[in-house]
Amino acid sequence: MKYEIEFLPVGNGEKSGDAILIRWEESQDNYKVMIVDGGTKEAGKKIVEHIKTYYDTTHVDYVVNSHPDQDHASGLSVVLEELTVGELWIHRPWNYTSHIIDYFKDGRITEESLKRRLEKSFSYVKPLEDLALEKEITIKEPFQGEFIGIFEVLSPCKNWYLHELIPDFSKTPDKKENVFIEAFESIKEKVLSWFEEDLHIETLSEDGKTSADNESSTILYATIKNKGILLTGDAGIKALDKAYNYKPQIADNLKFIQVPHHGSRRNVSPSVLDNILGEKGQEENSKTAFISAGKESSTHPRQSVVNAFIRRGCKVTATKGSTTRHKSGMSDREGWSKAESLPFKKRFQE
Repeated sequence: MKYEIEFLPVGNGEKSGDAILIRWEESQDNYKVMIVDGGTKEAGKKIVEHIKTYYDTTHVDYVVNSHPDQDHASGLSVVLEELTVGELWIHRPWNYTSHIIDYFKDGRITEESLKRRLEKSFSYVKPLEDLALEKEITIKEPFQGEFIGIFEVLSPCKNWYLHELIPDFSKTPDKKENVFIEAFESIKEKVLSWFEEDLHIETLSEDGKTSADNESSTILYATIKNKGILLTGDAGIKALDKAYNYKPQIADNLKFIQVPHHGSRRNVSPSVLDNILGEKGQEENSKTAFISAGKESSTHPRQSVVNAFIRRGCKVTATKGSTTRHKSGMSDREGWSKAESLPFKKRFQE
């Protein structure tokens, strides 16, 4: 089975986002195409052009939005408008008001008013639902245990999503304290300090925290030619732990992994990486890790995260304004050069 995974660049400056294309051969000369996140509107246009040019098709079998951030969802509207789509996989929190109504401080809020407020808050995702309904595209929700083509959803499970994550979303009404928490974490992420590491010493924390919005990211896993592929969105330590506990076999043959949240140091820990990738000191370049990072981003990826993946055998590559491609069995493309891997650094500021 031939396959390719491509990370398209999102934005030209500081901002990072995800736009991921996966194509695999289901049978001889019969390919399936999946898009996971679409970045900005500009990135969505690049996705459409890329699929037409390099995949020679105008049809996408599966479109997945990992979580409802602008830099992951906006471009998918362009895809739905300009290509034919088989299935759209999105979370729709506004459909669960009866399950979550009691979590909100305002006792006067009704299920209908909460539904409207959630639809308004998730302004980058609700239009995807509307477009899919208009075009009669099948809509499904990516909860643990579901399969999207050959990819299994490892996280989030529905119960965790409904009863812990939705009430704590920064976009959820009457949860203003979470906005402060997210802002505080963002400030922490940008504080510059000097670090010193080597192949056996790392400075990642075990208790990094990320928002409920990011923890809700759809984590996907597939095995192709006995090679494990793991896509993580902006998932944090909790979600990655839950994914591993649900399917610990992912560690047995993992060969490709998306570095979560553009290489943020809040989203991974030494223990979660040991579980998923294996412990430090593995054969160099035994795995491939891709990072979506803005071309001029000063915070993505963090060197401590790059180091952590390298010391567990990964060859790490970041988009930084260019498309990165991982393939098996697929032909080379004329004019495309081999992507440079990021180096291990012993002393760095971040």
